[in-house]
Amino acid sequence: MPTAPTTELETFQNPHVASDYTIRMQIPEFTCLCPRTGQPDFATLELEYVPGELCVELKSLKLYIWSFRDRGAFHEAVTNEIADHLHGAVRARFLRLTARFNVRGGIYTTVVAERRQTGWQPAPAVTLPSTG
Repeated sequence: MPTAPTTELETFQNPHVASDYTIRMQIPEFTCLCPRTGQPDFATLELEYVPGELCVELKSLKLYIWSFRDRGAFHEAVTNEIADHLHGAVRARFLRLTARFNVRGGIYTTVVAERRQTGWQPAPAVTLPSTG
């Protein structure tokens, strides 16, 4: 059983590659260090992606996220780095990573990074009639 962080992301074959569908994950325990002060920064990561051929394996994602715990990183840099790594690993049709950092100096910071495959377009939105 792994007891250490890793920078490797494992994947598996998308079980329904013919369809666009969305996978959503909340990762409420992300931590890294402020590169200026060395103090810990805490965030909730919200990952949404439309998989292509591959999906990310959850345990490897957990160990990957753990690898940032002792690293200094600006919020903007770390969010985009994670989005790049995830998109590179799974080659998602569309990927959005939202990082909601806890308050620091009276300021909450949210960083949103998106990646998409060239030429991919989402299906048109469907509006259902309300009931009642």
